[in-house]
Amino acid sequence: MQHFKFLIPPIQKACYSCRNLLYTPSRLFSQQQNRLEDVGPMASLLKSRSVICFQGPDTFKFLQGLLTNDVQQFCEPITKKTATTPGPNLPSVSYPPIYAAMLTPQGRFLYDFFLYRPSLPEENLNRTGSGPGSTHDGPFKLFADVDASILDEIVECFKKYRLRMNVEIENMSEQLSCWQRFGASISEKSASMVEPEAAAVGWGGGVDRAGVESSKTNSLGWQWHKDPRLEILGFRGIFSSDTTPPLVEADKETDELNYLLWRVEKGVAEGSTEIPKGEAIPLEYNLAGLNAISFDKGCYVGQELIARTHHRGVIRKRLVPVQFLDNNGNELEQEVAPGSEVVDASSNKKIGTVNTALGCRGLGLLRVEEAFKESSRLSIKGQDDVKVVVHKPEWWPAEWSA
Repeated sequence: MQHFKFLIPPIQKACYSCRNLLYTPSRLFSQQQNRLEDVGPMASLLKSRSVICFQGPDTFKFLQGLLTNDVQQFCEPITKKTATTPGPNLPSVSYPPIYAAMLTPQGRFLYDFFLYRPSLPEENLNRTGSGPGSTHDGPFKLFADVDASILDEIVECFKKYRLRMNVEIENMSEQLSCWQRFGASISEKSASMVEPEAAAVGWGGGVDRAGVESSKTNSLGWQWHKDPRLEILGFRGIFSSDTTPPLVEADKETDELNYLLWRVEKGVAEGSTEIPKGEAIPLEYNLAGLNAISFDKGCYVGQELIARTHHRGVIRKRLVPVQFLDNNGNELEQEVAPGSEVVDASSNKKIGTVNTALGCRGLGLLRVEEAFKESSRLSIKGQDDVKVVVHKPEWWPAEWSA
């Protein structure tokens, strides 16, 4: 049986800055990258992410005025698509997570969030399975998966905006951890919100309801959800730090860098390092296409720039996945640093900048027209022997590269 944790060797060095991201594992990355498309499912503990909790009667109002997405979705009636047979751990209804961002007043990116609404006791069966759980009488809670490298900064920022609102913000990084399940085999199996392996529990024509429940959730009711950004990214969830999530076997757990490579190849940035804090324009980093922005909700901090740019309909630069090759078409490992300029080799005109480098792969913020022009020959400024190949993500709307 294949042990996916050895797809890449231990990390030798990782360099971070507020503007750029450079990972430098060994060159086995490129030798293994095709296997990422073939194997799965894999699961990664996301050490780069932490969890905070919002609780109090003003939670929805507080977050609704700060975040780019519509938090009121958690208050709407659940759709049939996410209704399930209830159990002691598994609720009768399950709200999918919401991906959102927080911006500066000038509309620049600050932080991203995966928001989770936990099930209430009355939405589950009691421990004996004979009736509904006890009525909820505690404070309302929402949990957020956030960038761990700036966790304290995020908590303090929310407290600064809290003013007189009745909301408590708590660091839950010791109690809860973030996980991702990914790989072609689960990303392409199901269009529903149900985790496909959990839905398949049973034998013959029967259904093992206890097995289904335990395969979807742990004893506290945390469960896998389809990644709210894109189906191809797999499933995401927060789980108790002292337990292994359901469906994660020892030989299926892999280093977080494999998940990073999976994202980079799909053209998806995450966190305030890959999406530069205080600088990035959210629409250029494709946050609208990643379901992070609602254009129908009311006002929030930084909305003016987002609305004006969206309705103008012109995004000249976008974040795209790139690949670094030599003049013979061979992959180049660790030859490009974040911040390197991408130029048209024929005119030496700047097309954009590399903001993430991972082996022979990366993410670049490039001018769309020049990046996808057939006649363009892109290279790294000062490194004429490094060819830059731009890949159009399959999930992109056609009009983005038109």
